[in-house]
Amino acid sequence: MEAFLVSTGLVAVGEIGDKTQLLALMLAARYRKPWAIMAGILVATVANHALAGVVGQQVAHFLGPEWLRWLLALSFLAMAVWMLIPDQADDLDTHGRRLGVFATTVIAFFLAEMGDKTQIATVALAARYDAVIAVVAGSTAGLMLANVPAVWLGERIVRRLSMAWVHKLAAAAFAVLGVLTLVYGGS
Repeated sequence: MEAFLVSTGLVAVGEIGDKTQLLALMLAARYRKPWAIMAGILVATVANHALAGVVGQQVAHFLGPEWLRWLLALSFLAMAVWMLIPDQADDLDTHGRRLGVFATTVIAFFLAEMGDKTQIATVALAARYDAVIAVVAGSTAGLMLANVPAVWLGERIVRRLSMAWVHKLAAAAFAVLGVLTLVYGGS
C-alpha cells in the first residue's frame, strides 16, 4: 500500500504544471471531448508507466543493494532539482481529425511521457519498491488526479495555483525521499 500511496502522491504533485498537463489543457480546449481525452490519457499512461515499472524492477534486480541505494537516492535528489525547472508545452502536431480525439490523445501522451519527470519517477519508485503493479497503479492514479481536473476545468484551475510553490513542494518531497533512501537504504 505504501508503494501505491507514495507513487500516487509524488506523481500527482509532480505532474502539476508539467508539459503533459499543459497538453491535456490544449487537447481539452481544442477538441472539447473530455471523456475521449481522459480515456486516451489513461491508456497512454498505463502503457508508458508499465514500461517504466518493468525497467525499474529490472534495474533493482540487476544492481546490488548498495549500488541501488545510491542510484535511487541520487535519482530522487536529481528529481528534486528537476522539479524546480518549469516545463513548457511542446509544440506537438496533433492530428485529431484524421486519428480521432482518443487516438490523438493516446499517441501524444505516450510520446510526451517518454523521458518525462513522472516516467523517470516511476522507474525510480519501481526500483525502490518491489511492487511494480502498485507503483504503476499509483503513478497512473497520480497522473490522472492531476490531469482530469485540467481536462474538465481547464485553465481556470491553473491560473489560481502558484506553479512555483507546487514545484517547490514536489521538489521537497523528492528530496526527502532521496535523503531517506540514503539514510535508511532501499527498504
